[in-house]
Amino acid sequence: MAKQQSDPISVVSLFSGCGGLDLGFRGGFSVLGKRYSSLGYDIVFANDFNATACRTYESNFQHQIHHGDIWTLMDRLPERADVVIGGFPCQDISINGKRAGVEGKRSGLYRAMVETIVRTKPRAFVAENVKGLLMKYNTESLKRVLGAFGALGYKVSYSLYHAAEYGVPQNRERVFIVGVDDSCAPFSPPLPLLDRGSWVTAKEAIGDLEDVPEHGVPNHTWSRANPSSDQGNRTLRADWIAATVRAECHGNSQFHYRFRRRISLREAARFQTFPDKFIFSGGVREMERQVGNAVPPVLGWHVAKRLLASLRK
Repeated sequence: MAKQQSDPISVVSLFSGCGGLDLGFRGGFSVLGKRYSSLGYDIVFANDFNATACRTYESNFQHQIHHGDIWTLMDRLPERADVVIGGFPCQDISINGKRAGVEGKRSGLYRAMVETIVRTKPRAFVAENVKGLLMKYNTESLKRVLGAFGALGYKVSYSLYHAAEYGVPQNRERVFIVGVDDSCAPFSPPLPLLDRGSWVTAKEAIGDLEDVPEHGVPNHTWSRANPSSDQGNRTLRADWIAATVRAECHGNSQFHYRFRRRISLREAARFQTFPDKFIFSGGVREMERQVGNAVPPVLGWHVAKRLLASLRK
């Protein structure tokens, strides 16, 4: 039977982490005073290697996530899916990483996404990664990734997004690679919504938490790490967006604009546009890793909404 436009769009999610991109695709959440509607996507399979991230995912999404190495879980994939999504690991691509490129152990996992697409035959896929994928030292890596996806018969495009242009109060630039098959209209990225003069500031995002005591709201706790060089000694500006929320910061997250303390996990989650009812599991370091690794749900939502136009041409 042909699929109707009102039917749920089945999604396989890889490298799901705590679920930032999944939440964006699902929609139906409110953050920073705005409502992001449900989009009609249904996550039918999710996977991540990190056990603590999986606990966070299941407690917030109320459905199973498959914990473990994706290569050992291929036989659990559904036979078909409409869309495959995932932010394949970026440690070997990031400017702060070892720059091993997609031949590195972690970033080479894009091949698992390719294999998943081969098996589930989706109409479209969305892959997210760091800005470093577009830098000169990764020219060959980008060529290999695009070639692998393109060889599957999809029309593949990629774009660099600045999250602040879509309402995310953070200096975060990420690449989205989108592929669509011949049943879809060509994908075109969502147009930026905000210019530099109207970006959501740090104070607008977390100002209401200034006088909330530690543990006064869920996940409102922070690292006691001493000041350190470079990224470990940044201080927020109240009238500007936050610096990039990082995963491997080892407690060296940015300092609050008003207090001589580092931002709390809840404040970092606000900068990533997770709603306050999204609760993270684990210790401070584990939660920092989950928040920093995530795709901002609001940015994911705008990409997912735009993809609907291709799927429902």
